[in-house]
Amino acid sequence: MDVCPSGRQFQISWRDQQATVVEAGGGIRQYAVAGRPVLDPYPSGAICDGAHGAPLIPWPNRLADGRYRFDGVDYQVALTEPEKHNAIHGFLRWRPWQAVLRAQTRVTMATRLFPMDGYPFLLDVEVDYALGEEGLTVTTTAANAGTCPCPYGAGQHPYLSPGAGLIDACTLRLDAGTRILTDEKCQLPAGTEAVDGTSYDFREARLLGDQRLDFAFTGLARDADGRAWARLGGPDGRHAELWADEHYPIIELYTGDTLTPGRRRKGLGAEPMTCPPNAFASGAGVIRLEPGQAVITTWGARLT
Repeated sequence: MDVCPSGRQFQISWRDQQATVVEAGGGIRQYAVAGRPVLDPYPSGAICDGAHGAPLIPWPNRLADGRYRFDGVDYQVALTEPEKHNAIHGFLRWRPWQAVLRAQTRVTMATRLFPMDGYPFLLDVEVDYALGEEGLTVTTTAANAGTCPCPYGAGQHPYLSPGAGLIDACTLRLDAGTRILTDEKCQLPAGTEAVDGTSYDFREARLLGDQRLDFAFTGLARDADGRAWARLGGPDGRHAELWADEHYPIIELYTGDTLTPGRRRKGLGAEPMTCPPNAFASGAGVIRLEPGQAVITTWGARLT
């Protein structure tokens, strides 16, 4: 029997919605409504590229030099983006996860992050994927299973789909007032900038065109339910939409320009994050989990 590079494939469905969650990394490989992709998929016979659909735990985005300090102790983790001398997207992207709950409309993936060099903490993580009236809902629960406090951050890396073709023909709306600036060499935070009067103002929907994005946005406007929204309008008149609850103050937008040529700009990375890039080093937005404490964060996607 052939084994998929992303491991076992867990399919869930509700009416005309279908999604596939994977064993390797515990992420979502595809989500579609009536055959129209909402999240840009990657092939079942391919390795997950560009962190497509993956949970980013215990930190999202980049960590300069893989170094941080917590409770007066200095830590060093492996550099997983060596060309920029960064550690990126935590530890769980390539680890096997277990399906601890399976039903037609939902699957819950779980893993335990054991103490390791650079992160000597014990963390239990579950990510629940459910389909229903609102579309896809993704709920992440992380609990400190150890005996001492630990630093924690989370994100996930879905790509909103244009339906067909490239995202260049799409409109984008993200009601965010501030862009986090990054340096060119390592893509680490270098300040913030109000989007007013810049090409990064997507508070009203406009054509994305060939604009390149790989920036985190904050100052997110929220609806009555506390949700912030990113909306990608496809040339077919449909909108792939992502929402994030109040635990996610930041959404990173990434146009996929650094993926392999055949995969570039096929989807828009819209990544909800609980903390900014380099948070473990700066301390900004890092969640301190006491022993036995858990934190729950939720985001979702839908087609309108």
